[in-house]
Amino acid sequence: MDLEQRTPPVLTGDERSTLTSVLQWQRDTLRMKCAGLTDEQLRRRAVPPSGLSLLGLVRHLAEVERGWFRNVLNGEDVRGYFPRNDAGEGTEFHVDDADPAESFRIWEETCERSRAIVAAAESLDVRGNHGDQAYSLHYILAHMIEEYARHNGHADLLREAIDGVTGE
Repeated sequence: MDLEQRTPPVLTGDERSTLTSVLQWQRDTLRMKCAGLTDEQLRRRAVPPSGLSLLGLVRHLAEVERGWFRNVLNGEDVRGYFPRNDAGEGTEFHVDDADPAESFRIWEETCERSRAIVAAAESLDVRGNHGDQAYSLHYILAHMIEEYARHNGHADLLREAIDGVTGE
């Protein structure tokens, strides 16, 4: 995995530049963890009995991006990309028949939309709501960094179990 595939984070910039660049670093890290794998490898649940797969993580993070940036911050009512099952549960981790190219396209387009929403916000103090709870853009960016960092840890273990590749 080539570390140069990632956009380096801003180390001495203002708060918005720092937060958005660290989030992009985390997005790039997920892409890097998935690079060079076959569709079957991306779908593989490499750490039984867990249902986690690299493709499931990509699909999940598309849903997380959609939820926080479009629905909470931007006040849109965008339904999930991956349909709910009869029990009302999201199906992003159900990847046996999932199309990796389509899943990555959805994730990449969602990330692009998230970046545009953040760029259009006049400050980190801009707020959105989920129910009765308000969230600032500042909080959402910090939460998204945490979300990606946690799942990139999962991705690192999944990738190592698939083909032995490790790395930051």
